[in-house]
Amino acid sequence: MLLTVDVGNSHTVLATFDGDRVAGCWRVRTQPRATADEVQLLWRGLLRGAEVTGVAACSTVPQVLPVLRQLLDRLDVPVTLIGPGVRTGVPLHVDNPREVGADRVVTALAAHELYGRRPDGTGRPVVVVDFGTSTTVDAVGPAGQFLGGALAPGVEVSLDALADRAAQLRSVELTVPAQAIGKNTVAALQSGVVLGFAGLVDGLVDRIAAELMASFGVGPVVVATGGLHPLVVDSCRSVGERDPDLTVQGLRLAHERHQAAR
Repeated sequence: MLLTVDVGNSHTVLATFDGDRVAGCWRVRTQPRATADEVQLLWRGLLRGAEVTGVAACSTVPQVLPVLRQLLDRLDVPVTLIGPGVRTGVPLHVDNPREVGADRVVTALAAHELYGRRPDGTGRPVVVVDFGTSTTVDAVGPAGQFLGGALAPGVEVSLDALADRAAQLRSVELTVPAQAIGKNTVAALQSGVVLGFAGLVDGLVDRIAAELMASFGVGPVVVATGGLHPLVVDSCRSVGERDPDLTVQGLRLAHERHQAAR
């Protein structure tokens, strides 16, 4: 059974795979100051004795990487830690490939393999909208190449920043408002944050889709993922697919490619 570990700024997602099927999935808070022993105990508690035959991991949190490497070095199974120098098969068509987060690379890999391949073997572009600590809108070409994208603050980050900087505003429950015109402060905040981010995403997707159409002559499939996507995606008119497991599926695919190459 393969264990995949996606360490994000706010949460860490662990998933186990039986072949290409997600057998179990857990989301825990990322603790940058946790020791390798603490993380190992957490993993053991979640896995409950499941036999792990391989591990694929990535991290967007630099403080966590030394602990993650220390823990992975203890394991007597094949390990793939995605980072600079690890071949994933994803061409990075950007100015500085080393700046691209490992999570964006493996997500692009899964997006192409799962949504960008037509039955006849030809490819089509994919736009991935990842709702997490940041909101990313990434473009993947029809040959699986990562073309870059757009980065914006995440929904929760924006709401927290607004509550911190505006004296008369506060954090509110994140939920879809009944209408865009808020009749009180709570409803107005919910409208601005949830519907506002839906509009932001739709605007970026429209622009990116137009550029992809101009470059490749075909429009993209648009896939939403990330921990906060259920909150916003119903208000987005541009999103056609939803896949909460896209990044861990990308880790699985990268691990399979890396081990096959070795």
